[in-house]
Amino acid sequence: MRNASEMGFVKVAALSPKVTVANPVKNKASALDAITKAAEAGAQIIVLPELHLSAYTCADLFYQDRLIRRCEESLAELLAETAQFGAAVVIGIPVRAFNGLYNCAAVIQNGNILGVVPKEYLPNYQEFYEKRWFASSRDLPGDTVTLCGQEVPFGRLLFRLGEVVMGVEICEDLWVPVPPSSQMALAGANLIVNLSASNELVAKNTYRRELIAGQSGRCICGYVYASAGTGESTTDLVFSGACTIAENGSILAEGERFSQTGSSVIACLDIERLSSERRKDGSFRDNAAALAPSFRAVEGTLPPLSVEQMDRPYDPTPFIPRDSRTREERCQEIFSIQAAGLARRMAHTGLKRAVIGISGGLDSTLALLVASETMKLLNLPAENILCVTMPGFGTTDRTYRNALELIASLGAELREIDIRPACLQHMKDIGHDPEIHDVTYENTQARERTQILMDMANKEGGLLVGTGDLSELAMGWCTYNGDHMSMYGVNASVPKTLVRYLVDYVASRSDARTAAVLKEVLDTPVSPELLPPDENGKIAQKTEDNIGPYELHDFFLYHFLRFGCERGKLAFLAQRAFGGKYSAAEVDKWLELFLKRFFASQFKRSCLPDGPKVGSVSLSPRGDWRMPSDADRGIFLD
Repeated sequence: MRNASEMGFVKVAALSPKVTVANPVKNKASALDAITKAAEAGAQIIVLPELHLSAYTCADLFYQDRLIRRCEESLAELLAETAQFGAAVVIGIPVRAFNGLYNCAAVIQNGNILGVVPKEYLPNYQEFYEKRWFASSRDLPGDTVTLCGQEVPFGRLLFRLGEVVMGVEICEDLWVPVPPSSQMALAGANLIVNLSASNELVAKNTYRRELIAGQSGRCICGYVYASAGTGESTTDLVFSGACTIAENGSILAEGERFSQTGSSVIACLDIERLSSERRKDGSFRDNAAALAPSFRAVEGTLPPLSVEQMDRPYDPTPFIPRDSRTREERCQEIFSIQAAGLARRMAHTGLKRAVIGISGGLDSTLALLVASETMKLLNLPAENILCVTMPGFGTTDRTYRNALELIASLGAELREIDIRPACLQHMKDIGHDPEIHDVTYENTQARERTQILMDMANKEGGLLVGTGDLSELAMGWCTYNGDHMSMYGVNASVPKTLVRYLVDYVASRSDARTAAVLKEVLDTPVSPELLPPDENGKIAQKTEDNIGPYELHDFFLYHFLRFGCERGKLAFLAQRAFGGKYSAAEVDKWLELFLKRFFASQFKRSCLPDGPKVGSVSLSPRGDWRMPSDADRGIFLD
């Protein structure tokens, strides 16, 4: 197995050690202790607050040469004492240069200073007076500075540390309308670190974390934020030591604020994922081509990150928010999108009726619920939904009863057509023995049902609503020109794991009768019911027994399509996400099947009917996924 660095992970730390105002000796010591702990935990990039070596709140003490010289001496000591770690450390320090004093971030590694980045935007309003002491980096007369006996790059820099391209901004730089980090990202930075001294006010923390998350999302980058905390002067202000790590719009980790011993947070960023997102975002490239400024590149390396040190958690159900409130909001939004899409299509065609094949299973249940909501949007009666139940060779009493009860509870029209005589006649016509329960036997039933529904829609002047979901399309678990086809597929971008939650969401808002039957549907095994029941009349053909757990396949689908993860990384992430629920051998077995079926089934996806996109992953051949049907899968199985 490759190490974690080779899979695109980088471990970063945001630290806010306790400081002593105007005492670089003590501040260096607290920094060294925090850096040592972070490096021992595997951190490859370590970020400390703005002006940590002096403390931010020194005020007019910044005029004292003694303070500035002692900060430089402390940095020199820190260079020697951290050289053995190999991590890139970014620390705040006041630096004299060009007859001015600059509020700077020094990037150090292996005993060397890689470069120094001065702060660009100096706040000078309300409680801030930085222009009293510091000069801005906006008009530098030179591009190097001598610090700790080394002549080092100074100014607008990007640090190329292997696959990581790091940009540095300092506190206020993030709060301006066009932050330097936006320019850095356009110039290639995939990681931004921010050394800050952000004081606390009522509601400021909420806005600050939104700012950090939002900037990481706009720039499609990782963002590491370390702010001054315990020990800063409280003459007028209080600092909390806020430490936050974000990635592409999401907060990965936050440290404890107001800790009297300092705070810290460590997380693993996925640089490979960020690169994948940027490659797909044409607007990002266009913006970079139009506006990317020039930065000097400084080369460096990072120590490798072992798999054991990679401690990033992964959600086993990436399509489903864990937080119940967020999950409820997500379900409401998706259900509304589905219903609005179907309503628009019906309004456009002028059709007043919806035709749906109802099996008593999850997918057709969700489609019926969407149709029911659509009729409310269009101010049409529920009777305008024509539900057709079509018992076949595998239909069980349980699903049959569920279908009838659900139709009745929603007030839709019911028609029943037994497909068995027509299927037997068809098999006789093509010379197929009905005792041979093969793919012909199964697909005969699926296509007979679709033919009935299509013709019924024509006869009744209705729109045939498709029931197939995203997971089935990914795996090709549908009959070509059978249940694969409809006039509008409302579930086409809803994965199987999410279908269940959507049905449960509607159940929680339904009358007692409807809720009871929906709970019964949720408790029924997933099956196409194309093979005869067992001797007890129960479902014999369980989908997940054949193609594997849908929760695994939805996990593979999400990371394969969203981020282009290859097989080895998919297996690694799945094992981490499911925490031993599946053995490595089981994960690999179902992953190989997923990849084989995904490539073999593109021809079905290439001619999908229209359907609404509801999330970030979709397989529409007109939108998110355009793939040749005869693409070779060979290298993807390696």
